[in-house]
Amino acid sequence: MSIENPTAPSFVLVRPQMGENIGAAARAMLNFGLERMRVVAPRDGWPNPAAVAMASGAGRVLDAAVVSPDLPHAVADSSFVFATTARDRDLTKPVFTPEAAMKLAAEKIAAGERVAVLFGPERAGLENDDIARANAIVSVPVNPAFASLNLAQCVLLMGYEWMRTTSEQAPVAQEMAGTDWAQNSEIEHLAKHYEDRLEEAGFFFPEHKATSMKVNLRNMWSRLPLTRADVQMLHGTLRQMVRWKERG
Repeated sequence: MSIENPTAPSFVLVRPQMGENIGAAARAMLNFGLERMRVVAPRDGWPNPAAVAMASGAGRVLDAAVVSPDLPHAVADSSFVFATTARDRDLTKPVFTPEAAMKLAAEKIAAGERVAVLFGPERAGLENDDIARANAIVSVPVNPAFASLNLAQCVLLMGYEWMRTTSEQAPVAQEMAGTDWAQNSEIEHLAKHYEDRLEEAGFFFPEHKATSMKVNLRNMWSRLPLTRADVQMLHGTLRQMVRWKERG
C-alpha cells in the first residue's frame, strides 16, 4: 500500500464487473485531477485490456491502481471512508450530499487524514456489509423512479465535486473576446448620438412626453452591459441608417 502523503481521496471500486467501466472511471478521475484508484476483487481479473482501451489517455491511473482481494485491505490505511449508494439502507449513519462529502474530505485530508470513497459494482451497488465498514454515506439526489447511476457516472460526479471544492474557479467568468467594458463617458456619447438623431427624425412626440422619453432611453443605455465593441457597432449602425435615409 502506498505510503505517500495524499492530497486527494482514494476512489475504491468494489468488485467492478466490466473492464470498460473501470477504464471510464479512470478517465473521469483524471478529468478532475484524481489518480488514487483502488480496485477490489475485479470480476474479470487484473490487468484488464478492456479497461486500458476505455481509459484512452488516462492509462496512468490504471497503471498506479492498487488491487486488493477484499474491502478491508483496500481501506486499511484510511481514517475516514465514504460509501456511495442510491438506495435506503437499514444502517444508522450520517448521509452526505456529494458536495458536503467532498468538502469534509478536503478538510480531513488537509489535516493529514486519509479518505476513501467506495463505489459499488454495476449490478446492485454496494452491499450492506460494505457500507457497514464506512463512516458515512454519500447519497445523490436523483429521480427516485430511476435512481441507478452508472459506475463511471458516479465517479465523475464525485470527482467534479472534489474539483469544485478544492479549486478557486469562479462560479461565473466573463469572456471579453478582445474588448473591454465601455466607460461611462462612452455610454454617454452613444446615448447623445441616438438622442440627437431621434430628435431630428421627430421621434420624441408628442412634445409634452419628450422629456420622459429621453429619460427612459438614458435609463435603458445605463442598464445594458455594453462593451467598447458594442458601442462602436451601435454608433456605426446608426450612422449607416442615417446615410441610407439621406441617399433615399
